[in-house]
Amino acid sequence: MTIILGILALLSLVLTLWQWLVAFRFPLHQREESCRASNAREAEVPLGPPVTLLKPLKGLDSETMDCLQSWLGQQHPGEWQILFGVASSDDPVCDAVRNLMALHPNVDAQLVICPDNLGANAKVSTLIQLMRRARHDIIIVSDADVWVPEGFLAQFATPFQDPSLGLLNCFYRLTAGVQRPGALRVGTPATAAPFVQLSTQTSLNLSTVAMRWEAFAVNADFWSQVLQSQSLKPLDFALGAVMATTRAQLEKMGSFESLADYLADDYQLGHRIAENGGHISISTVVVECRNGPMNWKEVWAHQIRWARTIRACQPLPYFASQLHNSTLWPGLWALSRPTATVFAMAGCCLLTRMAAGFYCESKLMRRPDLNSIWLAPLKDLLQTVIWVLAFSGAQIKWRGQKFRIQPGGKLAALRGQKCGPSGK
Repeated sequence: MTIILGILALLSLVLTLWQWLVAFRFPLHQREESCRASNAREAEVPLGPPVTLLKPLKGLDSETMDCLQSWLGQQHPGEWQILFGVASSDDPVCDAVRNLMALHPNVDAQLVICPDNLGANAKVSTLIQLMRRARHDIIIVSDADVWVPEGFLAQFATPFQDPSLGLLNCFYRLTAGVQRPGALRVGTPATAAPFVQLSTQTSLNLSTVAMRWEAFAVNADFWSQVLQSQSLKPLDFALGAVMATTRAQLEKMGSFESLADYLADDYQLGHRIAENGGHISISTVVVECRNGPMNWKEVWAHQIRWARTIRACQPLPYFASQLHNSTLWPGLWALSRPTATVFAMAGCCLLTRMAAGFYCESKLMRRPDLNSIWLAPLKDLLQTVIWVLAFSGAQIKWRGQKFRIQPGGKLAALRGQKCGPSGK
C-alpha cells in the first residue's frame, strides 16, 4: 500500500507540473492586447462579420446591469444584433434591459419574451425561441452573468474567417469572493489591470471562503486542466460562459432543439459540433462571471451539481481526475510511512501544488493573491468529498427544481416536479 500511495503521489506531482507547463505556454490575454492596439488605429480595422448575440436572462442581481452594459457598449466593426430572452414579462430584469437599451439607441437590441416551455433546460428553451429571430450567420451564446472587456466582440467574431472553425469559446474567471482589480470595470480596458501588488486580503468570513474556494477551483485549476486535456487530443466540448458558432454548424447538429433536455448544454453543443467535424478553439481573451454572494450551502450544492453533471457526461475521465490530487496522495503516503524521506518528498509535492495553483490563478486574474497558496490544499481535500458524492447519487437541485441526471447528461424531472422556466 505504501508503494502504491508513493506512485500515486509522484504521479500527481507529474500531472501538476504538466498542468503548470501548459498554463505557462498558453498566451492568455495576448490577443486581447493586440485587439486593443488595433482599435487605437480605427482606420486600419476592417469590416467585421455580422454577428447575432443570444442572451438568455432570468432575475436581477447586483452584477446584472454591469454585465449587460459591457455587451451593449461593444464596438463591433460590422453588423451585429443582441437578442435578450426572458421567460416572463414580469421578470425584474426586463425593466433593466429596457433602460440599458434606451441608453444605447444605436445598438440593434431587442427584448424577447420566450414563454414556451420546450424542454427540461430552461436556458435552451429560451435559446430555441431567440434563434427564430436571429438575422446573422455567426451566433454567439452568453450566460447572463458574463462581463466582457472592450473589443471582445470584434475579436471573437474575426476567427470565423477560417471555414474549418466549428466553435470558439474562451476561459472565464470567477470574481465572487475575489478582490477585483479596480481597473476591471465597464468601459475600462482590462489590460490596465496591474499584474502587481499582492492582495493580502485574509479577513474572510465563512461565506466569502466558500465563494473563494469555488473561484480558486475555476481560476487556478479549471482552465489549466482544460489546456492539459487539449494537449492530449483536440477538444470535444465547449466552455459555456461565451460560445460562438455558425448557423450552418447548428443546423448540422440539430440546432438547440437537440439540447433541450440536457443540463450541460455547453458540453453537448461542443461535443456534437466536434462529432460533425467542426474544430473547437479557445480564444486567448478572458471574460468574467459575476454573481451575487452565496453561502456555503449554495456553493456546495452548485459544486455537487457540476460534479454530477461532469460524471454523467464523462464518467471515466472524471473517475480518473482524482489522480491529479496533489494534496491527498502525498498526505496519505506520508501517513502510511512517516519517515524523513517520505515527508520530504510529500512536502515537495504539496509545495509544487501550491506554487502551481498560485501561478495559474495569478495568470488568469492578472494579479497575484496570497490566498491562492492555502486554498490549493483546501480545494483538493474538499474536491475529494465532492468526487465521492458525485458517484453516490444522480439527483440535483437546479433553480428550485429537482432533477435526476441520466447517463449522458439528460435531465429527468423527479415525480411531482414540473419543468419550467428556471434560470440560465
